[in-house]
Amino acid sequence: MNKLMRIVVGAVAFFGYIGVGAFHAQALETEKSTVASADNTTKQEEAPSAFLASEIPVKSVDLSKKKDTPALKNDKATKNVESKQTQQNVERTLQVEATAYTANCDGCIGITKTGINLLENPNKKVIAVDPSVIPLGSIVHVEGYGKAVAGDIGSAIQGNRIDVFIPNRSNALDFGRRHDVTVKILEEA
Repeated sequence: MNKLMRIVVGAVAFFGYIGVGAFHAQALETEKSTVASADNTTKQEEAPSAFLASEIPVKSVDLSKKKDTPALKNDKATKNVESKQTQQNVERTLQVEATAYTANCDGCIGITKTGINLLENPNKKVIAVDPSVIPLGSIVHVEGYGKAVAGDIGSAIQGNRIDVFIPNRSNALDFGRRHDVTVKILEEA
């Protein structure tokens, strides 16, 4: 029994006062509080002030007056629904190494493997891919580039590598080589 008492005392010391008396508190002092009665009279009462593990704030509510407040739009819930819809449209996500290319260079003809003329469509978002990883014709979202079509290939584009089309040569060079770029395949061809 002595061992059991030590365990109980240890638990009480460790977890605080718990058990049968957890909902009872000892009155340490009294406070005066104003109480409104149903007949609109007020009176002073002495209420015991108790010491609990944490104080619970008390909020008074006047039920005689009803407030008409318009329902607030829950933007967070709306964003979560939109986010889930976008996530449901993602068929596959992968991490790639990304570089950039341009069609405005010596020897460049400006026509992709799938026939897109980049010189006539300089604002078209196109990426070069390894067709065994991302099939040609797939619609993707590339982190830091946006929504694009997998419409070209390249001799150096093998495995988890992509080339993003940027019409301006200087901007393509500024893009540089980026590691761990997220590509979300939205529609796989």
